[in-house]
Amino acid sequence: MEKKNKIAIVACALSAVALVAVVVVTMHLYKYHDSAAAMEYEGVKWSGSADVHVPADANLAGEAMPIDRVDVRESLTRELITNTYLHSHTIQLIKKAPRYFNIIEPILAEMGIPDDFKYLAVIESQLNPLAVSHAGAVGLWQFMKGTAEDFDLEVTSEVDQRYNIEKSTYAACRYLKQAYERFGSWTLAAASYNAGMRRVTLQQQDQKRTSFYDLLFVEETTRYIYRFVALKEIISNPKAYNFYIDEPYIIESTKEVVVNGEVADFVEFADSYGISYKSLKRFNPWLRKDHLKNKKNKTYKVLVPTNPELY
Repeated sequence: MEKKNKIAIVACALSAVALVAVVVVTMHLYKYHDSAAAMEYEGVKWSGSADVHVPADANLAGEAMPIDRVDVRESLTRELITNTYLHSHTIQLIKKAPRYFNIIEPILAEMGIPDDFKYLAVIESQLNPLAVSHAGAVGLWQFMKGTAEDFDLEVTSEVDQRYNIEKSTYAACRYLKQAYERFGSWTLAAASYNAGMRRVTLQQQDQKRTSFYDLLFVEETTRYIYRFVALKEIISNPKAYNFYIDEPYIIESTKEVVVNGEVADFVEFADSYGISYKSLKRFNPWLRKDHLKNKKNKTYKVLVPTNPELY
């Protein structure tokens, strides 16, 4: 028994020495940089656990968020914390943003929609053009089939333009313009993108209030607006939230190929442009078959990369 006790004491002592060594080495390697939240190891920075910066001038498309209100400030803080500490998720969004914003921004400007609405695509689909929700909403802007057709998107077994980034962005702009004309507020237009225009109108009538910040919505719609503003703040100023991104994903260069008749085989079509069928689908997920009958001889613009050697 005494021998076992001695062995146990020696083992405990060795464990204690090892623990002290780990602490000493860790304190030597890791040094705090700028704040308790930003640590640096061999030049690589990452966030620790600290509170987040809540901007005093928070706004959605220039419409001021009443940040002095307790409920508003705490709701925005919640979304800033949630998205700051979803590290891998938020890093992916920051890296993807330039690629998709490069397509979205000119369309928003052309259609007279505030530039902030590019962040609506972020919260709708996480900038995934292939996103499909449990309810059946599809694409970067998450259109349901009926709504897509209402806003001039073609949805058939061969072509589903909800997956077309350019076409679906124009459709989203048409929806937002209609919503703004109805409510006179970009914040309410954004809320209606989640809840529907009819629901927003009913809430205004039932609660005898018109401002988004005075209306009680279901939690999903309420968080939708604060998540919109939170991700705008984080993606537009990542270092303020301790995100250090070395290489955003590249902006891909493409050219348009006009198709106004039948395509019997998109595998051969892709091969004629020096790319695989897989790569063709990467740039044209709206093509739902490996062929296009196109009986009405509609005109479509198929994208192919200008530098096929990269694909």
